[in-house]
Amino acid sequence: MKTLVTWLLAACALLLVAYLYPGVQVQSFTSALIAAFVIGLFNMVLRPVLVVLTLPVTLITLGLFLFVINALLFWAAASVLDGFHVNGFGAALLGSLIYSAIMLVVDAAVKSLLSR
Repeated sequence: MKTLVTWLLAACALLLVAYLYPGVQVQSFTSALIAAFVIGLFNMVLRPVLVVLTLPVTLITLGLFLFVINALLFWAAASVLDGFHVNGFGAALLGSLIYSAIMLVVDAAVKSLLSR
């Protein structure tokens, strides 16, 4: 149940990012659902590998390179999907920051509401 609620709210968060920032476009709620699934899949599978491979750069930049990894995964998800578009790396960086901030709130809310 928690996974389904988080997935639906992640799609809503993606639509909110598209509404707040013109560098990210989402065509429909269905596209947002698919994009949220792909972003979650990339974060689960590819992110750990990229973090390990770029560990020296991440240490030198005091962890700031993790923002670049998030932006690259956000941009990669947009390049794979049709209904989800990001206008370049800068837009991916800002879009991923907004999406991460919204998902931080969503995760806390879901955890709080469903743990009762």
